[in-house]
Amino acid sequence: MRAAIYEEYGSPEDVLKIKEIDKPQPADNEVLVKVKCTAINDWDWSMVRGKPKLYRLMFGLLKPKNRIPGMELSGVVDAIGTNVKNFKIGDAVYGDTSEFSFGTFAEYVCVNEKSIIHKPLNMSFEVAAAVSHASLLAYQSIFGLGKGKKVKKVLINGAGGGFGTSAFYLLKNGETEITGVDSGNKLSMMQKLGFDHIIDYRKEDFTKNGIKYDLILDAKTNRSIFTYAHSLKNNGNYFTVGGNLNNLISLLILNPLFRLIGKKNFRILALNPNNGLEKINQLYENGQIKFIIDGPYPFEEIAEKLQYFGDAKHSGKVIISIQ
Repeated sequence: MRAAIYEEYGSPEDVLKIKEIDKPQPADNEVLVKVKCTAINDWDWSMVRGKPKLYRLMFGLLKPKNRIPGMELSGVVDAIGTNVKNFKIGDAVYGDTSEFSFGTFAEYVCVNEKSIIHKPLNMSFEVAAAVSHASLLAYQSIFGLGKGKKVKKVLINGAGGGFGTSAFYLLKNGETEITGVDSGNKLSMMQKLGFDHIIDYRKEDFTKNGIKYDLILDAKTNRSIFTYAHSLKNNGNYFTVGGNLNNLISLLILNPLFRLIGKKNFRILALNPNNGLEKINQLYENGQIKFIIDGPYPFEEIAEKLQYFGDAKHSGKVIISIQ
């Protein structure tokens, strides 16, 4: 089978190569999936480059422990382990495998059966590959830690990616005023979706315009917690799903202080993979949520498209067609 493999850290176009390797065999609790599509995520960007370097404690200090990146897939069950109960050969499946393993940048991958669910009949493989990670980051931010509390004024930083567009659909109810922050081609896409306000961060700093929000959802965390605090109302909530490591650490340390002073809550979302996918499926079937797909691109372009993702040139989810 073919797989996208990296043996050392570096620029994706330099180190990520498609090679022929042996097809894996599932363990007792695993499912072998013939991958139809995969998606590119921040984890893949960090894994291949080995940056931030602190992440090498997880990925391998000197060289990668997991030679094949990828954590999202859609595909068809090709074989099952002896203890697998919920799937059979031929089932169409999808999911986020990151709780158990990586390796979806390949024609076949063995995954724990708990890391996938059955794909709805009316959902394409391309869409299914775009669903599980970004939409659940948004869903769990809004309806999990946020307990589904209705908010009037929301800002999404990094609104043009998979997380931001999913959050937009989950929040848009006619009562919530949503501001999106991003740049480039994403701005016109966000305008078509119907964001109430759009800020090009290259021209305007939203933390300096004096507007305060009930909820800030952040995919970037590219500012200090003190800066974000100026844009958050008292009793407001700020959720981040990733970004600058130093800012994330300071957020953890200083959150108790801001909760005491202004009852402003700053939280980092630790994703519970695949938790809530059934609800997302229901929203999709009812037409209440859509997924913005950048692609699908052929497998041969995966290194180029990983760089494209890292350069933030994409809109929505970058999808790679494996088969």
